[in-house]
Amino acid sequence: MQFLDELNWRGLLHQTTGGDELQQHLASGSRIAYCGFDPTKDALTIGNYMPIKMLRHWQLAGHTPIVLMGGGTGLIGDPSGKDAERQLLSKEQVAKNIEGQLRCFSKVLDFEGDHAAVIVNNADWLCELGFLDVLRDVGKYFSVNTMIQKDSVKDRLHNREQGISYTEFSYMILQAYDFLHLRREMDCTIQIAGSDQYGNIVAGIDLIRRDMIDAGDDQFKGAGITNPLVTAGDGSKIGKTEKGAIWLTEDRTSPYAFHQYWLNIPDEDAGKFLRWFTFLDQPTIQAIEKEHAEAPHQRAAQRALADAMTEIFHGNENVARCNEAAKALFGGDITSLDEKMLGEVFSEVPAGEFPKASLGSEQALLVEVLPQTELCKSKREAREFLKNGSVAINGEKISGDDAVNRVLQTEDLLHGNTILLRRGKKAWFASRWL
Repeated sequence: MQFLDELNWRGLLHQTTGGDELQQHLASGSRIAYCGFDPTKDALTIGNYMPIKMLRHWQLAGHTPIVLMGGGTGLIGDPSGKDAERQLLSKEQVAKNIEGQLRCFSKVLDFEGDHAAVIVNNADWLCELGFLDVLRDVGKYFSVNTMIQKDSVKDRLHNREQGISYTEFSYMILQAYDFLHLRREMDCTIQIAGSDQYGNIVAGIDLIRRDMIDAGDDQFKGAGITNPLVTAGDGSKIGKTEKGAIWLTEDRTSPYAFHQYWLNIPDEDAGKFLRWFTFLDQPTIQAIEKEHAEAPHQRAAQRALADAMTEIFHGNENVARCNEAAKALFGGDITSLDEKMLGEVFSEVPAGEFPKASLGSEQALLVEVLPQTELCKSKREAREFLKNGSVAINGEKISGDDAVNRVLQTEDLLHGNTILLRRGKKAWFASRWL
């Protein structure tokens, strides 16, 4: 009950099966639940984070979580949410993707002590099954009439250009067998997933019931718990930006970019996201929302959200570095940023390379350099911007006649290779001197 109550106040409880029987089952002792992860990529995005968080709430409620890596099902591909056939991955690519994804789980789940999380790979049992054995012992329990009513199948059947292969059509059977296998071998009675997997969960529970038909009516067979598909207030998918996905690993999305994503969440989503994504408790979130309502311009909710999420995946040290960088960028001293953070902060701004040997010469006159950047179009425009004080070097404004004659020097280099130029408040250019 503690688990369901936690999900409920956070707005993360969408569907359950089992009704009162499920509540009695959870209240009567420590249980085991699993959630499956599809190894289509070698890293996970914040859109994949929610099921991991669901498992952590399960663990915090005194139960044991199983992370199921789809080494077997990943060779087939889940048709859910797809309007075309997936490109089949090789066994080697699937194995590589699993290895890459494993980095993310230890950031959220506890793999030691009481109720330690467990990782399993369904390739260990699915790849051992014989085709005829599956047809006889598993397939006989599945009604094609029911399977074609599933949205992911029905939509594809009605699209004559795309259709659906028997391979993807069979995915439901494999996922159902996962639940049966874990019920038999590990006494796993609960499957946790997003709401788009509800049909697959029900299929697994039905298979378990048929397999355990002689186990007695009083023995709990299994149940499913789903979270709503998390979207922003405008209906867009979480973790998708104009420039791509927001990843959980530093090699794909830098700590600074990760922190900035949450910092720029709209006001209407901030409170909801604090509940969905962070582990902050209810009184803390309510206090943050009250502070935010009293002074929205200070963005207390977004700052708390950005700090909490960055701490989970990148640690407290990077939270401090990201906040220092943001402060430096908007009015502070950017020369204080270390080389790595400087690169992260300005990774998305226009950049260009210049000969380092020209520093201190007429070639490095700002009026000569600026037209070679995206900050102005001509020398005439460069002189105008310099005279009216619109240009800054490494965040420090220059102006007047001296600005027109300003030559970039070796002393202007940050970390020996970069001079940051800015026009106005937001137009930056990173000049690299090599």
